[in-house]
Amino acid sequence: MLIDLTLCVTPQLRKNAQGQEEKAFTGHLGTHFDVMDKEFPLEYVRRKGVLFDVSGNVKLPGEAVEPGEAEMSGDTEIPADTEITLSAADLSAVPEGAFVMFRTGCMERFGYGTEPYSHQHPVLSWELIDALIAKKVAMIGIDCAGIRRGAEHTRADQRCADHGTFVIENLCHLEQITACMEGSRIGQGGMMIHDFTVNTFPMNFSGMSGLPCRVVAEIDETSANLSGYYDKLMREE
Repeated sequence: MLIDLTLCVTPQLRKNAQGQEEKAFTGHLGTHFDVMDKEFPLEYVRRKGVLFDVSGNVKLPGEAVEPGEAEMSGDTEIPADTEITLSAADLSAVPEGAFVMFRTGCMERFGYGTEPYSHQHPVLSWELIDALIAKKVAMIGIDCAGIRRGAEHTRADQRCADHGTFVIENLCHLEQITACMEGSRIGQGGMMIHDFTVNTFPMNFSGMSGLPCRVVAEIDETSANLSGYYDKLMREE
């Protein structure tokens, strides 16, 4: 069973995206990763998939903030309650070289290119980013505009790339993986699923700061909860 995790880029989506002209001409439109002066290893095209569904652990823009939750994180201006921390992702069973994904629900709720999606999205804590690097994961994917915001966006991507890890932004349809594999494995603080394969194919572009890519999850139907998956699709229709 194949699930396309790539955002479908249309002329209207390109028009609506924040900063669309720069994104279109530098490779940062839609599902992509920032090159960060590195080269994508061909062996990364097929990786073990790990999904953390943290949509219930982090607040999205516009959601009520409980008293005391809006304390700033470290030296940043990012509210602590919008950070995905190490406690929300049990990395103990994450294999080296995996493609680790985080479903925040941001793509589903706001849609690509909107103001909250682009500038108020959840982020990974620095502690979690460093832990993923220490695990030597091949890629980190997320269903929003980046794993950090503002000036820290580039800093985080560079830190990962310097250790052989690429950050893939603007993934979509992660809820479909959750639906068809729900309950297959539960990790501390959130759902962790790693019984699937991820195929990633970057465009063969040169001289661009970002590389658009096609990301497709390949799930063994014998281990998937297909009844739950199809039930969810029918409800959405």
